[in-house]
Amino acid sequence: MENAAYIGLSRQMTLRRELDIVANNVANANTTGFKVEQLMVSAEVGKRARNDSIKPSASFVLDNGVGRDFGQGAMQQTGRDLDFAISGEGAFFTVRDGANGQAFTRDGAFTLDPEGKLTTKQGQAVLGGGAEIVLDPSLGAPSVGEDGTITQQGQVTGRLSVVRFDTLGVLEKGGDSLYRNRSNTQPIEATDAQIHQGALEASNVNPLVEITNLVEISRTYESVSRMIENTNDLSRRAVERLGKAA
Repeated sequence: MENAAYIGLSRQMTLRRELDIVANNVANANTTGFKVEQLMVSAEVGKRARNDSIKPSASFVLDNGVGRDFGQGAMQQTGRDLDFAISGEGAFFTVRDGANGQAFTRDGAFTLDPEGKLTTKQGQAVLGGGAEIVLDPSLGAPSVGEDGTITQQGQVTGRLSVVRFDTLGVLEKGGDSLYRNRSNTQPIEATDAQIHQGALEASNVNPLVEITNLVEISRTYESVSRMIENTNDLSRRAVERLGKAA
């Protein structure tokens, strides 16, 4: 296979990955707190198809990971007492992840379990100061201030824990709108973030932009495919002509 075909194939592989990411963005355009993603690519210098020392190395396209835009999404008013949105980029609610672990989310659509414990829709306990938050349904609907303090009938019953990381790259995407910290970096309290009760943060996906990206990726893939076909066709014809000349 010619060098041009090898390079084109490396680009096709990244385009397939990029297509999956953009399609996932479109699918989550209405997911609460979802953050838009994009493929990061770079050039990788590798050996040419022919090991000819007088020719330079070839530059291939390399999948360099997924980038995530943690920019603020729009606030959507719901009027529901247990819906919360964070105003402040890079800040997260803290929830219980397994027996002792923690996970982080921007999806503040919470609920109460039969014991009055504040949980996510999937059942993870919402944390405040490292402890689970338990409300008394008999005291009526809670009131939550911008700093996350929860009161019922004027009595403080808990405080939502909102944290951020100095480097957001330490967070890995998990299921159920959760992020997990797989590093030794410790979160810090997001003192400048504000909590809005009765609202949820919408996805920061721009559907029009993502649909346009899908079209561009499809056209680029087709263009690279034609280039590879033309390169292979040129090689085939060259071999045929050499055979006739011999």
